[in-house]
Amino acid sequence: MTELAHVDRDASGATGWWRDAVIYEVYLRSFADGNGDGVGDLLGLRGRLRYLADLGVDAIWVTPFYPSPMADFGYDVADHRDVDPIFGTLADAKAVIDDAHRLGLRVIMDVVPNHTSDRHAWFRQAVAAGPGSPERERYVFREGRGELPPNDWESVFGGPAWTRLPDGQWYLHLFAPEQPDLNWEHPEVRADFAGVLRFWLDLGVDGFRVDVAHGMVKAEGLPDVGRPGHVEMIGGTVLPFFDQDGVHEILRSWRAILDSYEGERIGVAEAWAPTPERLARYVRPDELHQAFNFHFLNTPWDAGRFRDAIDESLATTALVGAPATWVLSNHDVKRHVTRYGGGETGLRRARAATLLMLALPGSVYLYQGEELGLPEVSGLPEEYLRDPQRLRAPDSGRDGCRVPIPWADLAPGFGFGFPWEESWLPIPGTWGPLSVGSQLRTPGSTLRLYRKALRIRRELGDLGPLTWLDAPDGTLAFTRGDLTCTVNMTGRPVELPAPGEVVLASAAPAPLGAHVLLEPDSTVWWR
Repeated sequence: MTELAHVDRDASGATGWWRDAVIYEVYLRSFADGNGDGVGDLLGLRGRLRYLADLGVDAIWVTPFYPSPMADFGYDVADHRDVDPIFGTLADAKAVIDDAHRLGLRVIMDVVPNHTSDRHAWFRQAVAAGPGSPERERYVFREGRGELPPNDWESVFGGPAWTRLPDGQWYLHLFAPEQPDLNWEHPEVRADFAGVLRFWLDLGVDGFRVDVAHGMVKAEGLPDVGRPGHVEMIGGTVLPFFDQDGVHEILRSWRAILDSYEGERIGVAEAWAPTPERLARYVRPDELHQAFNFHFLNTPWDAGRFRDAIDESLATTALVGAPATWVLSNHDVKRHVTRYGGGETGLRRARAATLLMLALPGSVYLYQGEELGLPEVSGLPEEYLRDPQRLRAPDSGRDGCRVPIPWADLAPGFGFGFPWEESWLPIPGTWGPLSVGSQLRTPGSTLRLYRKALRIRRELGDLGPLTWLDAPDGTLAFTRGDLTCTVNMTGRPVELPAPGEVVLASAAPAPLGAHVLLEPDSTVWWR
């Protein structure tokens, strides 16, 4: 096996690879179809690993490929120790891991501990066994309040978080009814998930992204929230079903398992917490290694807001000595080209935001297709829209950011799979110029910008901490070691003294003697 990327070692011999890694999210259904059924799979991913290595990322995070009825596209897991036939086999998973390692890529996979599928053997046994049975103790079953649910909790996907069975008892599901919440007070649940982690670590995975890492433990007595609109409160209000102190004991036990394996296996928290201090608890030295930075992702296109988000992120992780993480898009949010205004403006801003993000200290997460500048797809035919989040509001569905990758500029399949097969979500007919093949041939394309930026970032290595510089209104400027980064977030050119030699730019600045003119919505790296 070849040496993996980022091998700078500290005195203990540890690489700390995850502290500044670039990790690429593979939404497996939409990445590459290897068997021609219109759905992305492990065979397709295996065939595109060289593309990811050439892109310059250090690791891939692969969304769930466990057996699942797909009520939530794999986040409703029926068996945590196998592969759904739509994605391949365990042998395919092992082949992906081994091939990735040979190319210098690490592999992180999702683990989904808050809930299972309602088709999971445990839940089927619980339904069959009836009220008061030991089988029901693995989940959160309760008696109702007359004809009402046990409390006022709301599902993230809309409606009540409780479903009533014909025998009268209610079960908790913080997401879809097909995703019953596990009871993490039950020792069998804890023991089984420890076994799940070891199963995949033994197969060679390099870590786990922990889905809903803040949700496993519920407040004692399951008290009411007391007012509606719970989804809007997540991340800003203390809720009895999220960010309870008991989750940290579980995560510490998982860190011990990760640390028992060679190769610095990592845990990444998808966690929402009401304060930066509480979020920092998820990445204390004896808990997980990283937590997603949703504050940065949700920051609007405004220089002051971005600076505040960066400062808060760095201060939060510094509390516990963890690295900051940066992310602009993922499989749950609108693509940032569209969030930043869409069209040419959105793409210009997205390219600038990427260079800003890649210049910051810490680790970076990329979402598949952002390196192509893909926009959110709106107006998908109704028959394709199956995201359960649409139950909350018709315009809240996540299908538009999950449209498959265009690999070649040949319609209708665009190289995603076999050309005569329709993909599970249709690829817009205008995406030919956005395809990988087209952009590799086009100087100045977004894909070529990403490849160059990631290469330079790796060559520069650890540049040290960030120091802000004075900058005109609507712009940002900071240094890290020998690198200076300037960002113009205004819609007009901005003049400033030239900080040095241009290393890379999302849009080239115009020279003005000892000064330069920064293009609107652009970022420049200077040495």
